[in-house]
Amino acid sequence: MGKSIYIVLTDTGTLLSKAIGMYTRKDLNHASIAFDEHLTDIYSFGRKQQYNPFIGGFVRENVTDGIFRDADCAIYRCEVSTEAYMRIRQKVRMFELNQKMYKYNFIGLFGVALNKEIRRKRAFFCSQFVATVMQESENHRLGTTPSLTMPHHLVDMPHLELVYEGELQHYLNITRGPVEAPIRIGLLKSLAFRLLA
Repeated sequence: MGKSIYIVLTDTGTLLSKAIGMYTRKDLNHASIAFDEHLTDIYSFGRKQQYNPFIGGFVRENVTDGIFRDADCAIYRCEVSTEAYMRIRQKVRMFELNQKMYKYNFIGLFGVALNKEIRRKRAFFCSQFVATVMQESENHRLGTTPSLTMPHHLVDMPHLELVYEGELQHYLNITRGPVEAPIRIGLLKSLAFRLLA
């Protein structure tokens, strides 16, 4: 019996996401990997601090708040063997245990734009991370190398099934049930957050 992994693409509306979108001409420019349909066990490479886009690295994401509060998404389910699932989980766990050693690969994004591999030790961008950990499943590898993988490339992975497309918070309400809305930050803080995002 196999296991399910979820590939989650989001449009967070941040300046970095919009800048990447200008190049990719796609709306969903952030990629994450999740191990449950409720997206409580979800990981990626992104900002370490909610209000600071310049400090990035490996993160366990909270998709109910911050940059995900108003995000749109596409969620894909991927059936993998139990052995592949354990290898993928172990790989992500290795990132988690050593997360202080990892950085966000801003330079690698320029390599993608130039179609030139720029490999940096212990540095990843979001889709590079997802493609890297998915290499632990022989049946779900992409034709592109992880360091040239953009978020929209991940949907070309074999055996992916689209399970939801739309507002992320609506999906969470369906799978988790209604949750209390977090206390909204003030208007000026909200504006500053979006400008700095």
